[in-house]
Amino acid sequence: MLDWLLDPLQYEFVRNAIAIGMIVGVICPVVGSYLIVLRMSLLGDVIAHAVMPGLAIANALRIDLSIGAFISGMCSTFVIAWIRQQSRVRVDAAMTLTFSTFFGLGIALISLLKTQLDLEGFLFGDILNVTQGDLLHGVIVAVILLVLIKLHYKELLFYTFDPLGAEAAGLPTTWIHYSLMAGVTLAIVTSLKVVGVIMAIAMLVGPAITAYLLVKELHMMMLVGAGLGVLAAIGGMYSSFYWDLPSGAAIALVIFGLFLMALLFSPSQGILTRPRPKAIRPRSGKVAESAAPKPTADLD
Repeated sequence: MLDWLLDPLQYEFVRNAIAIGMIVGVICPVVGSYLIVLRMSLLGDVIAHAVMPGLAIANALRIDLSIGAFISGMCSTFVIAWIRQQSRVRVDAAMTLTFSTFFGLGIALISLLKTQLDLEGFLFGDILNVTQGDLLHGVIVAVILLVLIKLHYKELLFYTFDPLGAEAAGLPTTWIHYSLMAGVTLAIVTSLKVVGVIMAIAMLVGPAITAYLLVKELHMMMLVGAGLGVLAAIGGMYSSFYWDLPSGAAIALVIFGLFLMALLFSPSQGILTRPRPKAIRPRSGKVAESAAPKPTADLD
């Protein structure tokens, strides 16, 4: 058993891949928890694809791709907010339109600017070629995001559960909203560089919704989600090493496996373990089932 655990760690590229996977596994579920509670999980998918124009322009200008990706991702959040403010269009429709528009613009710019972007790498990432510089960049981003969330947790909590109440209380809700979107964008951009769109979205949403089934408070949701993200990164890399699977796909499958276990066996919300409504015997002698009580939780 010990040899099975230690053999993959003999290789530096595996150690680097596990390390960056753990970093992504922490920051993505933490910011993703806010999107889940706000019922805006689709936004992660939108931003992950909306970075394409920024990547194309940054590549043509020969500047850091992360800068272009971040600017483009933030522009997509501004477009969504503008559409919502200026029309009666629902947020999901605005997100879908922005998703397709930015992604299409990115493909067009790649063709017009004759850039040499690796679209396969963009989709699936290349976690096995992570460098020490990538690790350092990931650590810096993780520290910045986690410290800022810790410092402003109360304001984020108030805004997340009651935006109108936060505005009435005098909190700068517009600033909080765009700061949160900047954090989500930064986490996604950091993830895209090494793990690709598929795993970035899986890490952003999967561990967070798994934690949502297990705990009732936001701070616990972030902590449990981060732990599940780390576990998924390690489990996916070992699966990739021993079964010769693509690393990003293996991690995404482990994430779904963890979610499925929570869906089935969560003590309070599991399909197989949640409390069942008790039968009520009315005076007439007939048996009737009581309506299932509506679950109450801080995150509902």
